Amino acid sequence: MKQTLLSTVLLCLAMTVGAQTEAQQSPTMRAEDWAIQSPDGKIMVTMELDDRGQPGYRVLYDGQEMVARSPLGIKTNIGDYTQGLTMPNGLERKKISQSYSLRNIKQSHVDYEATEATAVCQKDGRQVMDIILRVSKRDVAFRYRLYPQKETRVCVVESEASGFTLPEGSTTFLCPQSKPMGGFARTSPSYETPYSCDEPVGKNGWGEGYTFPCLFRVAGKPGKSGNPGNPGESGKPGPAGESALWALISEAGTDGSYVGCRLLNEQGGSYRIGFPQPGELNGIGSTTPALALPAVTPWRTITVGPLANIVETTVAFDLVEPKYKASQEYVYGKGSWSWIIGMDPSCNFDEQKRYIDFSAAMGYQSVLIDAFWDKQIGYEKMAELARYGREKGVGLFLWYNSNGSWNDAPQTPIGKMNDSRIRRQEMQWMKDNGIRGIKVDFFGGDKQPMMQLYEDILSDANDFGLMCIFHGCTLPRGWERMYPNYVASEAVLASENLHFGQGACDAEARNACIHPFVRNTVGSMDFGGSALNKRYSHDNQHGTTRRTSDVFALATAVLFQSAVQHFALAPNNLDDAPAWAIGFMKQVPTMWDETRFIDGYPGRYVVIARRAGTKWYVAGINAEAQAQKLTVGLPMLEAGTPLTVYSDDAKLNGSVRTLRQNKKQQLTVTIPTNGGIVITN
Repeated sequence: MKQTLLSTVLLCLAMTVGAQTEAQQSPTMRAEDWAIQSPDGKIMVTMELDDRGQPGYRVLYDGQEMVARSPLGIKTNIGDYTQGLTMPNGLERKKISQSYSLRNIKQSHVDYEATEATAVCQKDGRQVMDIILRVSKRDVAFRYRLYPQKETRVCVVESEASGFTLPEGSTTFLCPQSKPMGGFARTSPSYETPYSCDEPVGKNGWGEGYTFPCLFRVAGKPGKSGNPGNPGESGKPGPAGESALWALISEAGTDGSYVGCRLLNEQGGSYRIGFPQPGELNGIGSTTPALALPAVTPWRTITVGPLANIVETTVAFDLVEPKYKASQEYVYGKGSWSWIIGMDPSCNFDEQKRYIDFSAAMGYQSVLIDAFWDKQIGYEKMAELARYGREKGVGLFLWYNSNGSWNDAPQTPIGKMNDSRIRRQEMQWMKDNGIRGIKVDFFGGDKQPMMQLYEDILSDANDFGLMCIFHGCTLPRGWERMYPNYVASEAVLASENLHFGQGACDAEARNACIHPFVRNTVGSMDFGGSALNKRYSHDNQHGTTRRTSDVFALATAVLFQSAVQHFALAPNNLDDAPAWAIGFMKQVPTMWDETRFIDGYPGRYVVIARRAGTKWYVAGINAEAQAQKLTVGLPMLEAGTPLTVYSDDAKLNGSVRTLRQNKKQQLTVTIPTNGGIVITN
């Protein structure tokens, strides 16, 4: 099969290469000089220059075209490197092999192997740019290296030609980019818009494209399911016997030297990289990045293959390196959070003391104290709370507004995180009082000054031993590895919406079945969920009504990945929630050694397995109108192993029991609508 695939690709390449001019390539160039394979031979990437000197590429997975011929190149104010290029030396290849450990992502140890190819691009006889390609067993990535030109050592990147053309018949699972300076207190865009699922290509969101990551279902081919126990896995909806293939497009390595990007639709299945909108950040700053040369751009990433490849990818972390050393070994773990149930009034001294006691009773490591704490508690009493927490073994995370001049959000503390001098004074106070970390909110933009602010906050916080969580913010792009004190970002329509409106509660299961396939695949997601209250209020009698089951809440504690989890639990749950649910929430980990996709379809249902040490947690939820009866294959567990199973009946009444797999290492389970399943060994 691989030989046939290679021959077919090389034949196509030979036709392409033959069409290129002698100025563009050496007469001794062979077709295979323009092909790059993954180490396992599954993925093939081909590069080409057309007769106008425009570079392009295409991606195949196991012979199936995943990305059709798409453009490459970059346009700067010192030169247009999207056309008129030559690549006389073909591709310079090398093998990439590295191992790294990271406690706060989906897999604690990663062995990464890839083929890297560099195309040296010339224009008018001068080297102007390199196109760097990486191909690993699941992923394709590319970026550009720009060079000084004569005496010119700085440039502005005006646009990227970087494109992604999806095959005809592909469908989309996308989150539209919002317009700037809209939404609550003019804080958008903040990556908090609802996903559309299974829509055809050819749309451009709400007119402004889409936020990363972007998931596409590419027309499949006959083949076996990824889970032998459930032949329909990842192939539905679609023709009988079809096993779907998928493509996840995102970016990695973005820092203060560039802008955060989005995906714009050109027409049909053609998408391209887009820069921020002019109105972001209240119009402050340019939409284009300025670079000191030589410089490299962030990586554009494409994860391809079955859904297991999408869910299990580590590409965002594979491509980056730490930017500084951790000032200490940071303590991750679980915590509580009063605001999701009690909103702003709950941020008072007595209630936060009660939540510290609650966290201590649960064996949790922290309490997150949200907005207005400086006004409603004050610095002196906050220092007292921090001392009380230390006596109980509970650390504090404190909320801050990011704002200087880019939105109208009135929540305080304000005007501290945007100013280096004031920020470092504030962080010194936090260090002196043993504060564990910060949650910074309301960023609203992806321009270069804002990306630099993220980096500055992280770097300063590390100096003072503080972990960072971001809300109302951009997508993390490999930041867990780049910034050792970075914990997680919201960048999703998160749990506060369950408090704000019944519609969000009604759609909770559907949305929760999207995040493990899209948002949470590329970075830690601070969702703040897993509520056990029936109603979102202190007395558990008023407010919006949760439609999902208690087992569903347990399952999302596993499905949603973040090394620090501030759950939407409340002190009353010690008395009014099932003992088995509280027992599970006391011991569920937040750090994982391994993640495996088991079954599911975005927006419909999902089953994922995560391992912590020798213990596996298999979690599933269902948003479909009918119950899901699944035969779950668990090859990681020995046949006959006693399993603890948390499950729901048809009325969403949860229970816990002990079951065993059959001889085929399978377990048959039923997940009702809005229900869940959790299996542990």
